[in-house]
Amino acid sequence: MLQIKFWGVRGSCASAGHETAEVGGNTSCVEVRSGHTRVVLDAGTGLRALGAQLAGPVEIHLLLSHFHWDHIQGFPFFTPAYVPGNRVEIYGPERAAGRDVKAALEAQMRAPHFPVGLEAMRAELGFHPLPAGAQLRLGAIEVTAAAANHPGGCLAYRLESGGRSLVYATDTEHGGEVDSGLLELARSCDVLIYDAQYTEEEYQSKVGWGHSTYVAGAEVAKAAGVKRLVLFHHDPMRTDEGVIAIEKAAGELFSNTIAAREGLVITTGDAHGCRSAA
Repeated sequence: MLQIKFWGVRGSCASAGHETAEVGGNTSCVEVRSGHTRVVLDAGTGLRALGAQLAGPVEIHLLLSHFHWDHIQGFPFFTPAYVPGNRVEIYGPERAAGRDVKAALEAQMRAPHFPVGLEAMRAELGFHPLPAGAQLRLGAIEVTAAAANHPGGCLAYRLESGGRSLVYATDTEHGGEVDSGLLELARSCDVLIYDAQYTEEEYQSKVGWGHSTYVAGAEVAKAAGVKRLVLFHHDPMRTDEGVIAIEKAAGELFSNTIAAREGLVITTGDAHGCRSAA
């Protein structure tokens, strides 16, 4: 089975406050486990809380979709990366704005932006550039990377283990029709985590910004034969009430839909398919 836990579900920037407390205000971070293998999708601010509850020795595979701040700004606060004996393998797009994976993470930890540099991290760090189409095995989990439609480039990922599958497609813009590459990546997957930052009305003034809608997500889910759709990368201005309204509207288009919330746990193959964390 794949166990999926959401540590950060917002897009663009973190949004703390009483109006976002139920869904959560941290930016993108999703933990996926299969046996002893732990893969983390993106290093948004949710990564800090994940790191705080990990007891060593820690071995983790971190897959970055791209290097925009809301997807990497939790990395400098990831405690296990500072502990000798731990191991963090980091994967991301091979080149973005002339920088590779290591250079992109180093850039946000240089003065005047951060008090210590990447060299302060005493864990064993590995940096791995990935092209679209790359396939690799991380312990018990097989990973396929595909290009997503986002300014500056972005990767979507398919994770598979024991006949179960998850597709992570955040920061992707749908355009005029279903993306054929994403459709193939998501074909018959158990769980599709999809960028649903905007409503259809909001999207009209956000064309080219690299994000999608719950309507497009439902279309992909239906066309690909997905078992469960998870709406993700919620707009930072969206209140809990607003997210719940979108969740309801999406459910009318694709019945097995849920909005991602911090602490939500989805276990593929579980009798109910989805449960909340204790």
